[in-house]
Amino acid sequence: MTFLSYKDLRKKGIRFSRVHVLRMVKAGRFPKPVKLGDKENSWIEVEVDKWLTKRVEARGGEYETAPAQGVK
Repeated sequence: MTFLSYKDLRKKGIRFSRVHVLRMVKAGRFPKPVKLGDKENSWIEVEVDKWLTKRVEARGGEYETAPAQGVK
């Protein structure tokens, strides 16, 4: 099982503020974090990936992948 920090969420393209992420969790619109320490929230990567997939599916399910290097 892989855990993601808030910084890892940002690397996955989730650019919401910490406060907004926690609001979404409270509203049941984002996976709940796991407390790994007194001040550390972490998220289970597979749950975040499923959330991202649902977001893509909600807009029609199609997405473009980045073109290969050197392809225009």
